[in-house]
Amino acid sequence: MKTLALILTLAATPLLAQGVPGQHFVENWDLNGDGAVSLEEATERRGDVFTSFDQNEDGALDAEEYVVFDEARALDMQNEGAGHGGGNMQNAAEGMELAMNDVDGDGKVTREEFISQAAVWIANMDLNEDGVITTEDFAMRRQMMGGQGKGKAKN
Repeated sequence: MKTLALILTLAATPLLAQGVPGQHFVENWDLNGDGAVSLEEATERRGDVFTSFDQNEDGALDAEEYVVFDEARALDMQNEGAGHGGGNMQNAAEGMELAMNDVDGDGKVTREEFISQAAVWIANMDLNEDGVITTEDFAMRRQMMGGQGKGKAKN
């Protein structure tokens, strides 16, 4: 039930945001409403997301729970439409994948692993290197040649 609530919350973003690259992401992750997603906000929100998808409440997302998580994220991306910000949304999506978050390679992601990857995730999306994610970071990605980002390491 908590997963459904999160999906409905993410899908309820106003359609007007679709014209601004990254607006949907910022609206969902900017907890204080200042138009920027800080590391602190991303860390807190990742904790919320983890809790929403840890259906058996064992402190880890296993492969089965990750399937549900992946489906919810795909639905969110589909609902977001053209305003998702092109290539930098790929950085956002990759930062949620099992491979990115399974730090110890055991096939599941603990809460600690998921939250610890917030800094790497933000760094991969922060194209102007100002320490926060704004719609500017999504617009910058669209302008880069060939869709290539800064090529930051994931770990």
